[in-house]
Amino acid sequence: MTSKGPEEEHPSVTLFRQYLRIRTVQPKPDYGAAVAFFEERARQLGLGCQKVEVAPGYVVTVLTWPGTNPALSSILLNSHTDVVPVFKEHWSHDPFEAFKDSEGYIYARGAQDMKCVSIQYLEAVRRLKVEGHRFPRTIHMTFVPDEEVGGHQGMELFVQRPEFQALRAGFALDEGIANPTDAFTVFYSERSPWCCSQTPT
Repeated sequence: MTSKGPEEEHPSVTLFRQYLRIRTVQPKPDYGAAVAFFEERARQLGLGCQKVEVAPGYVVTVLTWPGTNPALSSILLNSHTDVVPVFKEHWSHDPFEAFKDSEGYIYARGAQDMKCVSIQYLEAVRRLKVEGHRFPRTIHMTFVPDEEVGGHQGMELFVQRPEFQALRAGFALDEGIANPTDAFTVFYSERSPWCCSQTPT
């Protein structure tokens, strides 16, 4: 096995692989383990942690870094915790082992969609706090269930609740496209629905 040991990799990568091993795979995601994972991250980073059960067994976890000016609207960094099903016969490695090869490639379900983004949020906040930064706006990180099957028992219910309104989000970042380079592609309102009807002539 050529996977490098934890002592040879960045702590954020070790954390990423730990998260990948949590089986939040549809149709029976282990949401409880994911919530516990983020609760521990909040404790380690000194962040507020709120758990909002939007439906039985479906919890949105909100980690909060308070800003210096609570009158301002907040920044919302969103990601989902569930991943699509796996068919192990098509995998070269166990999709929940988070195997890392000698070149640093990690094989796991959810590595791109989208557990890497969750860890990027956490690592960015960790670094900024270590460097002593404070920001006027409060930063919220939301980790939501059920996205891969429509979000009907996740974000769809969460946005209707007072806990979401209390976040006072003025700007949000969410899922994007995986990129093999250091470039980041940003889409504005990528998923705005456009519905129309046509009448035959």
